[in-house]
Amino acid sequence: MNDSLILKNIAKHVSLNNEEVVYFNSLLKERKIRKKELILKEQQLCKEINFVQSGILRAFYMDAAGKETTILFATPDWWITDMYAFIHQKHAMLNIEALEDSTILQLQKKDLDNLYLKVPKFERFFRIMMENAYTREQLRNIENLSLSAEERYHMFLQKYPLAAKQITQKQMASYLGITPEFLSAVKANRHKK
Repeated sequence: MNDSLILKNIAKHVSLNNEEVVYFNSLLKERKIRKKELILKEQQLCKEINFVQSGILRAFYMDAAGKETTILFATPDWWITDMYAFIHQKHAMLNIEALEDSTILQLQKKDLDNLYLKVPKFERFFRIMMENAYTREQLRNIENLSLSAEERYHMFLQKYPLAAKQITQKQMASYLGITPEFLSAVKANRHKK
């Protein structure tokens, strides 16, 4: 298993010794997923948190009318799950889909809980990760309230340069909270400048 990317991700916040690395790696399950495959479906019990080794994943919510709203894109070196459902071991509200052939490393909730006990520094790592995710979502909400669609589009290109090249206009528009037609107008206006 190519674990260097995930270990570099962890090393940003905590240092692991060889024994801790071996134990952590023993808990991970590598999974290859095909483009358009769902690794989590709404109403499914959410048992894993996923680390993206390669590819792009998208978390989205689908309302009763079938309208999709993209919540998050995850590119290599990102973690993704339905966090509420994962933490509370509830049924998912979100769907998580591969936008291209991808490889993920999955960590089960029960294994994460054991990891906290056996290697307490992982509590620090995941606390920092959760703080960063909460901060990112708070900023996104403020940006959605305070920035124009054009400004949100520019922020998206900076935040997700890899995903911006791979996703559909409909998926990008659903993340930005605008229609695909309006996104076309924003892009056209950007190219005129």
